[in-house]
Amino acid sequence: MSYRFLPICLLFAITLPFNAHAQEGDTAAGATVFKKCAICHAAETDQNKVGPSLNRLFGRAAATHPDFAYSQAMRDAGKAGLVWNETSLRDYLHDPRMKVKGTKMAFVGLKDDTDITNLIAYLKQYSR
Repeated sequence: MSYRFLPICLLFAITLPFNAHAQEGDTAAGATVFKKCAICHAAETDQNKVGPSLNRLFGRAAATHPDFAYSQAMRDAGKAGLVWNETSLRDYLHDPRMKVKGTKMAFVGLKDDTDITNLIAYLKQYSR
C-alpha cells in the first residue's frame, strides 16, 4: 500500500461528516426563511393559499397538487417530468422563472445557498 495518499484519505475522512451535515440544513433557520414563502404557501398544512401547499412536496410531480390553478408552464414542466426533490427545488428556488419559464410565481428567488439548504430542511420535515 502506498502511504503517500494517506494524508488525502485522512482529510477526506475527517471532512466528509462535516460536509454531509452542512448539506442537511437547519430547520429552525429554514422556518425563518420560509416566512418569505408563507405569504403565498403553507407547509405545515395541506391547504392551498395564493400558491399551492408545499406539504408533502418531495417526490411530487410539478403542478399535481389538487385544487390549484397552476400556470400552463408549470403543468407542462410536470408533464415533462419535473419532480420536486432537493436538486430540482434548489434550482427552482435560485431562479423560479429560469427553471420554469412562464411560471406565474412572482418570487424572484433566493440567492443564498445556505438559506436554500435551510429552507429545504424545513420543507422536508413536512414531506414525511
